[in-house]
Amino acid sequence: MVVVTSQMEVQKARLTNMPKVAVVILNYNGKTFLERFLPAVIEYSCDYADVIVADNASTDGSLDMMNRKFPKTRVIQNPVNKGFSNGYNLALSQVDADYFVLLNSDIEVTPNWIAPLIEFMEGDNQIAACQPKILDFNNKSQFEYAGAGGGFIDKFGYPFCRGRLFQTIETDNGQYDDPTEVFWASGACMFVRSSLFREYGGLDDDFFAHMEEIDFCWRLKNAGHKIMYFPFSQVYHIGGGTLPKNSSRKTYLNFRNNLSLLYKNLPDNLFLYVIIARLFLDMAASFKFLIEGGLPDFFAVLRAHLHFYRKIPHLRRKRSKLTRHQVSGIYKKNIAVEYFLLRKRKYSQLNPKHFN
Repeated sequence: MVVVTSQMEVQKARLTNMPKVAVVILNYNGKTFLERFLPAVIEYSCDYADVIVADNASTDGSLDMMNRKFPKTRVIQNPVNKGFSNGYNLALSQVDADYFVLLNSDIEVTPNWIAPLIEFMEGDNQIAACQPKILDFNNKSQFEYAGAGGGFIDKFGYPFCRGRLFQTIETDNGQYDDPTEVFWASGACMFVRSSLFREYGGLDDDFFAHMEEIDFCWRLKNAGHKIMYFPFSQVYHIGGGTLPKNSSRKTYLNFRNNLSLLYKNLPDNLFLYVIIARLFLDMAASFKFLIEGGLPDFFAVLRAHLHFYRKIPHLRRKRSKLTRHQVSGIYKKNIAVEYFLLRKRKYSQLNPKHFN
C-alpha cells in the first residue's frame, strides 16, 4: 500500500489519474484577445491540459503573432472561415483527448479552473457536458450574458440562464453556487466528453454561429445524457468579441438557428403547436424591433423565417435521424410573458414546478 505523504505527491497522484484534456480556442481575427488572455490559459492549464489554438482563416495577423509570441502552442489552421460550428468540428477532428474544452478567445481563466470540473464529470458517467460559472470580465461581481450560471429554454425555445433573464443580469452573491443539471452549457466555455462529441455529430455546421451549443446539448439530452453547471470553477468573459450584441446579423442568426433547433429536436406531441406559435411570437418580436427603431433587426427576423421555410426539407431529413424525448430543463411557461408582463427579473423568481 502506497501512502501519499506530501502535498507535492498528492498533486502528482492527482495529475497521473487525470484523463487527457485539450483546451481548444477557436480564433477568428481575435489577435488582441489571444495576446491578452492566452498567457493565463497556458499558465493555468499546462499541468492539466494541452492548449490548442484553432484559427479560422484570420486576416488580422493572428498566425504571425502566434508564431512570434507562442511558438510552443499548437496551432490548427482551418483553410476557410465557415463559422464557429464548422471551425470547431474541423479542429476537434484533429485532436486526441478524453475531454474537449471549447473556450472563447475573450475569456480570462482562473487558477485551478480545469481539474475540479473534470473530477466532477468523472464522478458521473451520465454527464456529457458541463460549464463553469461565467462572470462578466468588465464587472466581475456580475454574471455574464452568454452562459451565466447555466442555460435553460422555455417551451417555445427561448433561452435564458440562471443569473440572466433577457437583458437583466444578476450580481453573483453565491445564490447559484450549487452544481445543478441544466438544459444547455455555454459554448463560450464548454467541457464535453470527446467520445460523445464525435458520436453525436459535434456542432451543426448549418448553424454557422449562435445556439449551436443549445442544439448539441439537446441532442445529448435526447440520448439520455446530462448537462451540468459547476460553480466551483469560474471564468470571466468579455462577450461580443466577434459580433456585437446589437448586431442585426446576430439577430438573424439567433432567430434562424432557434427555429432550426426546435424543428430538429422537439418531441412529436409538441412539434406543430410550438412551430406555429413561434411564427406569431417572432412576428410580434419583429414589430417590437420596428417600433423601437430597429429596422435592420425587423428585416433580420423576416430573413430568418424565409431561410427557415426554404430549409424545411433539409431539416426534416435531420429530424428523421434523431431520437426525441420529453427532456428535463424546459420551462413550461413563456419566459417573455413572465419577464415583460409578470415582471419576473430573476431566475429565482421562476416557479420550479414549471420546469420539466
